[in-house]
Amino acid sequence: MHEHRQETDEECSVYAIEFSGQAPPIWKDKKIVLIVISALFLSLGLVSEFIMKRDLLADVLFLATSAISGYSIAREGVSSLIFRKRLSIDFLMTVATVGNFLIGHGDEGAAVVFLFYLAEFLEGHAGDRARRSVMSLMRLAPEVATVKRKGEEREVHVHDVDVNETVVVRPGERIPLDGEVAKGVSSVNQASITGESVPVTRQVGDEVFAGIINNEGFLEIRVTKRSDETMLSKIVRLVQEAQKIKSPTEKFVDKFSRYYTPAVMLLAVGVATIPPLALSLSFDEWFYKALVLLVVSCPCALAISTPVAMISGITSAARNGVLIKGSAYIEEINKIKVFAFDKTGTLTEGKLEVMDVIGFGHSQREVLFKAICVESFSEHPIAKAIVKSAEKESISAGNGHNFSY
Repeated sequence: MHEHRQETDEECSVYAIEFSGQAPPIWKDKKIVLIVISALFLSLGLVSEFIMKRDLLADVLFLATSAISGYSIAREGVSSLIFRKRLSIDFLMTVATVGNFLIGHGDEGAAVVFLFYLAEFLEGHAGDRARRSVMSLMRLAPEVATVKRKGEEREVHVHDVDVNETVVVRPGERIPLDGEVAKGVSSVNQASITGESVPVTRQVGDEVFAGIINNEGFLEIRVTKRSDETMLSKIVRLVQEAQKIKSPTEKFVDKFSRYYTPAVMLLAVGVATIPPLALSLSFDEWFYKALVLLVVSCPCALAISTPVAMISGITSAARNGVLIKGSAYIEEINKIKVFAFDKTGTLTEGKLEVMDVIGFGHSQREVLFKAICVESFSEHPIAKAIVKSAEKESISAGNGHNFSY
């Protein structure tokens, strides 16, 4: 046997971690509607200005683009200035956009604020996808457990299950909490915790984890960990904490932006006032140059590109089955010279397959027939692989009772 190679292409009540449920389709996002409308107005504005030569109509369309895309940016920038006494990138973007219109380049102002808004949306969307990859872990453990109390079985929320209580897990159910098998024997699928798809046998005294699947036996499990202390909850917590760790580049950009914005604003004020006051030069000319300075100094690419790249990298990896603990580790990948892979679930899919049948004096069909008679009622992955191989050869088990060795 071998395994197929894998193609490389509200609040969670269990863990008390923020959980918003199933995300709506991206095209239903209000921001997408605003982006589409802004893109349409910007395109019409460019056509009006450069093809139809209707400057007034173009300016109106550019103003509409800026108002739609720049409203939230301007609000955040002004809010940061008033309440946090901080000149943020959003404020600089707002001033730069206004400056573009004042110097007669409304097309550039509208384009800059639209692209900035689009970049912020992409960053937020990438972050949402990263959070959803963690949410998929949260869903592995059930929220309700069947507990034996006073000789009766009761369904209660996992939060209400105490250590040393006994939970009942029937075939096909997920184990709700970490514990120790107190009664019964069964094979369990631990792929959600260990990555190993082949079931392992668990009997009295063996440890089991929340989120793993009980395949065929009836188990009574003595709880050893509360819901917020299980192995699965710790994994979720570690991933969430790791995602908050910023890479050296992100830290540099944040620190740079904190000082860059006030410096640019101060320099622009100096350009607009010092030459006219000290050298009696034209105020209009130097005010225009100050606006130009604000426009060309806007660091939207620097401020947005790094976090977007990092979050996109994390979510792209998660989508392909690779869980990266945080952006700090993405930058370390370029230093890696040797990779060590866990085979199952990483290089392989964990789906078993019959490669060859050796009969030792019996035909392959005869061996497969007898094997399928034995395995046709089993849910074990090896049994399923045998049944699938027999089906490919058009071998049926019949009633599965009358056969002999």
